[in-house]
Amino acid sequence: MIAIVPSRSCSIRLSNKANLEYAVEAAAEFLNKAVKPVMVGGPRIRVAKAQKAFAGIADASGYPFAVMPSAKGLVPEHHPRFIGTYWGAVSTSFCAEIVESADAYLFAGPIFNDYSSVGYSLLLKREKAVIVQPDRVVVGNGPAFGCILMGEFLRALSRRLRRNTTAHDNYRRIFVPDREPPNGNPDEPLRVNILFKHIKGMLSGDTAVVAETGDSWFNCQKLRLPEGCGYASPPLVTISEPCAFSLSSVLKVQ
Repeated sequence: MIAIVPSRSCSIRLSNKANLEYAVEAAAEFLNKAVKPVMVGGPRIRVAKAQKAFAGIADASGYPFAVMPSAKGLVPEHHPRFIGTYWGAVSTSFCAEIVESADAYLFAGPIFNDYSSVGYSLLLKREKAVIVQPDRVVVGNGPAFGCILMGEFLRALSRRLRRNTTAHDNYRRIFVPDREPPNGNPDEPLRVNILFKHIKGMLSGDTAVVAETGDSWFNCQKLRLPEGCGYASPPLVTISEPCAFSLSSVLKVQ
């Protein structure tokens, strides 16, 4: 007898097909009825390996999208419909106004704790939300569907959504771009805004930002990352999703 033993265990995870279809149908109906829907990416996109699926649904739907603070770097910030970090009262300018005024929001991989919700002060309503976790989907106050992989769900949903750019049009109507700070004089003390102006100019697809807690963390949240630029804020990411954080993956170390 010959026994073939794999060198390492193989585990292939698949969605329950019936649940996937029901969830996609319910979410599509919910979002297609909305006038100004938006999307928000959360840190569990990382463990679900759904970054590309999230970007794909943004392309297909026309919805503007934001990122939760602990998910910075997981969504394409160079995308024309990216509107910044959603963080309640300390969100990127004009971001909270668009998210919280929406009549439907798709949250992919969120974690709502005291950090990400600014002391649980977010002005969100559960009945307006489609919450997609790595293996579960909840539509408003209604049905919940299990055994569904986030990536498969988002890819299937992107084919069922009607294109709707109303929320993004509203964002463009109120958006006022930040002004670049004036250059400082050589003999004056270095200011924070000048420092981050230079840091912004150094970023590229071959770099990564690691923001420590404190002022650096808050100021780094304001950076608009170019395509391919890595980002990690160890204090917040490890609190939010300890098993998901890998500094070597952010720094692209093999």
